[in-house]
Amino acid sequence: MGFVDNGTTPGIGAFPARITPMPDKVTLPNNYINFHDAAFDQWGQQYLPELYEAEVERYGNRTLSGFLRMVGAEMPMTSDQVIWSEQNRLHIAYEGVERALDVLTIPGNNAIKINNTLVIANGLVTAKALVVKVAGNLVTVAPYQDADLDTAFGAGVTTGFKVFVYGSEFPKGVGNNQKAIEPEPSTFANNPIIIKDYFEVSGSDTAQIGWIEIAAEDGSAGYFWYLKAEAETRLRFEDYLEMMCVEGEKAATGSGVLDYNYSAATQGETLFTGTGIGATGIDPIGTQGLFAAIEERGNIWNDFAGAAAPGAGAMGDFDAILKHLDKQGAIEENMLFLDRATALDFDDMIAAQAGGGYASTQAASYGLFDNEQEMALNFGFAGFRRGSYDFYKTDWKYLNDATTRGLVKDIEGVMIPAGTSTVYDQMLGTNIRRPFLHVRYRASQADDRRYKSWITGSVGGAYTSNVDAMQVNFLSERCLVTQAANNFVLFKTTV
Repeated sequence: MGFVDNGTTPGIGAFPARITPMPDKVTLPNNYINFHDAAFDQWGQQYLPELYEAEVERYGNRTLSGFLRMVGAEMPMTSDQVIWSEQNRLHIAYEGVERALDVLTIPGNNAIKINNTLVIANGLVTAKALVVKVAGNLVTVAPYQDADLDTAFGAGVTTGFKVFVYGSEFPKGVGNNQKAIEPEPSTFANNPIIIKDYFEVSGSDTAQIGWIEIAAEDGSAGYFWYLKAEAETRLRFEDYLEMMCVEGEKAATGSGVLDYNYSAATQGETLFTGTGIGATGIDPIGTQGLFAAIEERGNIWNDFAGAAAPGAGAMGDFDAILKHLDKQGAIEENMLFLDRATALDFDDMIAAQAGGGYASTQAASYGLFDNEQEMALNFGFAGFRRGSYDFYKTDWKYLNDATTRGLVKDIEGVMIPAGTSTVYDQMLGTNIRRPFLHVRYRASQADDRRYKSWITGSVGGAYTSNVDAMQVNFLSERCLVTQAANNFVLFKTTV
């Protein structure tokens, strides 16, 4: 009588008859496991995968910050608002002037005075005249060459005139009965907003160590475990600091955001239906970023190069932009931050002018980079000169990234003047020089809110609460100051 098979006999039940476990790591025909066999499928998947420690960087360097470091600076402030004044035009000129015979109707604030001499234009027809009477916005003139303005322009031409003052003429012995023209600077303001983020990991998860080898965006490399996510939270927050300055919008009167009030009790937004600031919080107000400032006070160019082939079409558009810059500050050095398609249009445009060789167009003075072309190239800029202007061109990753403006694809680039501007600082009470584009952040002797980071909880060395977790907190309070926005150009697409 033989043994009764209870399923535990070696080679029977516990393992298939053809498999016999060996006590030592030896390779024999009867301890070979076929992982194509369904009996070992789950075991093989669970215990014998081939693991790669290194994380695959399939999106390359994912950070987007760095734009503001190239074109501006960061400066502290102590107030809830930053206010600055900018000079207006020196000379007196008007568009959209209407006339009835020799009486001109000046739109807006009229600064024309009796005995001023004017150039009056409609299309290619011009006339010069002497101001003989001023009554509010009505200016009566006497032409120098014609009997009246009907003779100069035609009786039916009564709208669309452009006028500017080029001097004055007084008869002998006449006193000066004119009113003085007081300069009226334009005053602008922006306010900082608070940006926050945080990362949290529970105490239990910190005890379960899982290592992974990474290469961080800042160039460092090594192994992370649970703080891998903290590093990515920090990088994302740093990008938000710049993206907020680029994309920020002020809350307009009647906008939906003003219907909400932050509730300190619930740590969230609650619908606010009153007419003032709620008792438990403050209304969101927003801040003006770069794009919004250019949309409001700068220059917009739609569809650079249009549908035309790159080269001649792009050059025509670019020359039109230069002619417009001549009417503004005519700042000699400018920086171009472009998306991929527009950058290629510029490359083709410059190459077409240089006989097909882009390298021969490196004719800019590179004054912004201490006249060193190598320094400019190290920063990723290529320089070229057109007319009396120097331009430094580079790609702007923010416009190409598939999770930011590369997703929307409505902005092709931005032209920013290099150097500094002279403005009147309301706090200092004097003229100061500032970069055209710079960041102001809240700071005092008690607290610097440029970039704060601290740990709370009861894990990771912090013992500030009974929460069984480590919380890494990030905070900043800042805003962007865009001065002399009339010298900025925003490239947009409508197709």
